[in-house]
Amino acid sequence: MPVENRIPVWRLLAFTTAGFLAIMTETMPAGLLPQIGDGLGISEGLAGQLVTLYAIGSVVAAVPVIAATRGMRRRPLLLLAVGGLLVFNTATALSSSYGLTLVARFVAGMASGVIWGLLAGYGRRLVPEHLQGRALAIVGVGQPIALTLGVPLGTWLGSLFDWRGVFWVMSAVALLLMLWVRALVPDFPGQTAADRRPIREIFVLPGVRPVLGVMFLWILAHNILYTYIAPFLKDAGLGDHVDIALGVFGASAILGIWLTGVLVDRLLRVVTLASLAGFAFAALLLGIAGHSAPLVFTGIVAWGVTFGGGPTLLQTAIADAAGDGADVAQSMFVTVFNLAVAGGGLAGGLLVESAGAGALPWVLLVLAVPALAVVTVSRRHGFAPGARGAGGED
Repeated sequence: MPVENRIPVWRLLAFTTAGFLAIMTETMPAGLLPQIGDGLGISEGLAGQLVTLYAIGSVVAAVPVIAATRGMRRRPLLLLAVGGLLVFNTATALSSSYGLTLVARFVAGMASGVIWGLLAGYGRRLVPEHLQGRALAIVGVGQPIALTLGVPLGTWLGSLFDWRGVFWVMSAVALLLMLWVRALVPDFPGQTAADRRPIREIFVLPGVRPVLGVMFLWILAHNILYTYIAPFLKDAGLGDHVDIALGVFGASAILGIWLTGVLVDRLLRVVTLASLAGFAFAALLLGIAGHSAPLVFTGIVAWGVTFGGGPTLLQTAIADAAGDGADVAQSMFVTVFNLAVAGGGLAGGLLVESAGAGALPWVLLVLAVPALAVVTVSRRHGFAPGARGAGGED
């Protein structure tokens, strides 16, 4: 295969692992709440704030820290961010103070925000333009795997060690990842002062805001159901099959990422429209499924396949729209992404309490429609037709 058509898989997989580690570090405590509560002498509700503080750290850090470090060389910055996970996961493992543990989780979340702000732009620089979407698909595959495995893997590791041992495992993975990055991933310079656009200028670039808007609606919709999949399945008479449903979703999402990676560089707009339409169809299936297990699982497969490639599509679109401001645009992506995750948890909880879990899929359908409309009208900027780099219609 010609050099210009080769994907540097092992280099990109280092980024995949970084994303996997960042999300695992965020979600894994949810499977250890009883152990953490007993170990720190707090309630499970207070232990759950370890997840909250991490997410807040990611939101707070992403835009200002990425903007402030645009001049730094890329590899040292990535090593510093992964090193932050190493140091503060270790601090969590050693801490006997709830307050100190919350601080460690907050700063670890800040490190995660930097990682997510870096990965897409850095990964794109490892390949020629016509392979950048495929490269992002490889980088992004760690996300659905971690989202699917984070809680059950944390629970399983907690059965082998105590909860502190699980954080030690995360620290060991971070250390190995730093060695991997240092050995295999090439360095690139940051931006010169003259090349750095103001944050506001990047935000108002044509295409950036439509992509952020679609992303907020899509991630919000997904998390409304994903966060409350257990009560939804219970309402459908499948309460004992949550682990199977999550496994099916994860496998389907990985398939969706693979399909997206094959097509994104040539058909970004078409695949985005098809994915959102399929996502809406999946919501409709889940809404009408009732107690039909075949319909529920068919809906879950459709949901996973159509959502799995969503982050890759949107990260590719926003990086294309932002050009040399891609790293800052990606940090905006991270911030809005985490706000949508938090909003999904809040809105889903209110819906379950007020209307019941059976109403959740219908809200997904309602949110998917305006997202689809934004993609449809954003032909010139954001979601242009044709191959990437070919330009949209005037």
